[in-house]
Amino acid sequence: MIAKWGEYVRRHGMCVLVSLLSSCVHADPPESPTTDSGRISVEDFEYRGAFRLPHVAGGDSNWEYSGYAMTYWPEGDPSGDDDGYPGSLFIVGHDHHQMIAEVSIPKPVISDAKQVNVLPAAAMLQPFTDILSGQASELEIPRMGIEFLPSSDSASSGALHWCIGQHFEFDRRPTHGIKGVQLSQADARGCWFLDGYSAYVLNDYLFEIPDSWSQKNLPGFRLATGRFRDGQWGGFGPALVAYQPPDLADAPAANETITNCKPLLLYGQPQPGVAELAVHPDHKMNQFSESDEWSGGAWLTAENRSAMMLIGTKAIGKTWYGFSNGVVYPISGDPNEPVPDVPDFPHDQRGWWSESIRAQAILFDPEDLAKVARGEWKTWQPQPYQTLDLTKYLFESTFEHERQKRYLLGAAAFDRQRGVLYVVERRVKVDDERSVVHVFKIN
Repeated sequence: MIAKWGEYVRRHGMCVLVSLLSSCVHADPPESPTTDSGRISVEDFEYRGAFRLPHVAGGDSNWEYSGYAMTYWPEGDPSGDDDGYPGSLFIVGHDHHQMIAEVSIPKPVISDAKQVNVLPAAAMLQPFTDILSGQASELEIPRMGIEFLPSSDSASSGALHWCIGQHFEFDRRPTHGIKGVQLSQADARGCWFLDGYSAYVLNDYLFEIPDSWSQKNLPGFRLATGRFRDGQWGGFGPALVAYQPPDLADAPAANETITNCKPLLLYGQPQPGVAELAVHPDHKMNQFSESDEWSGGAWLTAENRSAMMLIGTKAIGKTWYGFSNGVVYPISGDPNEPVPDVPDFPHDQRGWWSESIRAQAILFDPEDLAKVARGEWKTWQPQPYQTLDLTKYLFESTFEHERQKRYLLGAAAFDRQRGVLYVVERRVKVDDERSVVHVFKIN
């Protein structure tokens, strides 16, 4: 791995060094109101509270270090309480295992005193299942996305689609697949390649494209997949690629290629045979920082209004590559540049860091994405029109270096029929590092 990093530095060191030395101060993006009635606004988000994930003992996985992938299933938990929150959630458990389980959705509770123990707990409906047949155990810092999608015909009710990858993607690998909603059935298909795209822009978040937008702009392209790769390897912002997924009954074999793909967001340009994108200072998302972490998303709709939303941990203040105590590590590729000693624990994790962090949702105008789909705009032209700060709703909202906690949010899921949004807060200490699910109503 060190040799591969050194090769990257030799090829791209000066560009990265210029970015590092600039040490830009990234201010909070403005939360300006929008006058476009076709857009969902931050004022439309109503907080409904939160609930805990189940306390499971034993088994193949658990809810600690969990929640980097999640989707809503409208047909789940048919015998559940009539409390206004029908259906269920499929959520990925512990990061090291990447196993999926189905849980119920209890009525959320608002804890003004930030006491986790007053929150209701979800119940396990299907146990943890490794739908990837052990693939995740071979990955270094794996990441995953899942989304339930109704079938395009009446033959079945729908299936779970997924994407899978890892922190470093030097070697080209397939990323996407499909699985039936009964986790115990051995009906998984994949993984497949998405034609022409690096894994650095594909294999983290995954969500449904509303049928009305798809039919108007990209008929049959019903899923949006993407990733934000810290640093610059996936571009100067989060990526989003629309693709036409197969149904489970006619899913292609493993290692096949899905050719019907269309970029909606790329803050850089793909390079043939190279994993990372080519970047340019003019192709940058507003308020971009190398240490951002956009970890989930959903395409929100509310009557005649909509927004493509990404959530994550936003870097605030100065950004640097090195260690969390402010020590900068050289990445210019110059062998004569002095290398600092690795700091003592808890500041010994090397990577991109910032002075502070916030939990945020950023909203994009779907009409801007339509302009990209139609070829009227470049993939780097759409910009977020509003930012929603979610920090005040969290139980923990800062770096916790002693626990090696640096990210605040995980995945998102959306109940389109009722306009209910679910957002994962990662690793709550008082709940034994389990994740908590926050609930919002889009009014």
